[in-house]
Amino acid sequence: MASRSAALEGLSALVTGGGSGIGLACARALSAAGAGVTVLGRREAPLRAAVEAGAARTFLVGDVAGELPPLPRCALLVNAAGAAESAPFLKTDAALWERMLAVNLTGAAAVIRAVLPGMLEARQGRIVNIASTAALKGYPYVAAYAAAKHGLLGLTRALALEAAGRGVTVNCVCPGFTETEIVAESIARIMAKTGRGEAEARAELTRHNPQGRLVQPEEVAAAVLYLCGPEAAAVNGVALPVAGGEA
Repeated sequence: MASRSAALEGLSALVTGGGSGIGLACARALSAAGAGVTVLGRREAPLRAAVEAGAARTFLVGDVAGELPPLPRCALLVNAAGAAESAPFLKTDAALWERMLAVNLTGAAAVIRAVLPGMLEARQGRIVNIASTAALKGYPYVAAYAAAKHGLLGLTRALALEAAGRGVTVNCVCPGFTETEIVAESIARIMAKTGRGEAEARAELTRHNPQGRLVQPEEVAAAVLYLCGPEAAAVNGVALPVAGGEA
């Protein structure tokens, strides 16, 4: 068996949302395992910084919810681009609804559609979609986000069966609240709406995790690395929670 440090040597990887948060952590982990990583995102500065720091080999600027640039052939795809907005359902207008689906579901599907033919031709591929515990359960005030993430899990399970006999696996990782820019923005919104301090606002999110903390991006990346590795060849169509035991 190949060592962990060289488990993905010679494989090409594409990580969407790779300039920050979970995507950046995944890019770093895949690069450390020997993969040649391309990070894709909307903002050039963090993508360039990721390359300069050695987390990726190259970068592409593009929006998964808009027009994608030509994507490279890859053996590994991590769909980590995402966005979260909150509102009561009756105040969730069509624009908010469409934004959540466009980034979290339709965008992931568009990237898969672009790279899957090459994987099927090579009879080798790993697709890992970063979903959320919101793909497994409901949360109040994020109906659009939860619907999109449930849809992403459904896409994962269906595509896993289509590709099962052709050397490609498709899986989801479902993090709980994770220490990222998205969660920092959620904490700021709680503070603004409720007048609570940062510690109280943070506790509103950490209470969901039985371990009483936020998940770290590197913990999510470790799960992604496993699913991309040779040891996970028989793991297909799963939703792997990284959430400290949250039901």
